[in-house]
Amino acid sequence: MDHHHPKRVEDYTTANLILIFINLLWIFGVIWAHFGLVAVILTGWALNQGITRLAHYKASRAIQWSRKSDA
Repeated sequence: MDHHHPKRVEDYTTANLILIFINLLWIFGVIWAHFGLVAVILTGWALNQGITRLAHYKASRAIQWSRKSDA
């Protein structure tokens, strides 16, 4: 049987981060045009809180996973 290993793929992290930035920029522009600067600030704050909570959740899951494997 012939075993074919997948080739190494390119790293698209930088391109994805740039696209996320561009999308956030135009979305914030639309929010600013319709609702004002305060709405943009509150949306940015809410996104920051959500990302922080997700990071804490993922970190706690990683700690729990390592504890289960040590037992």
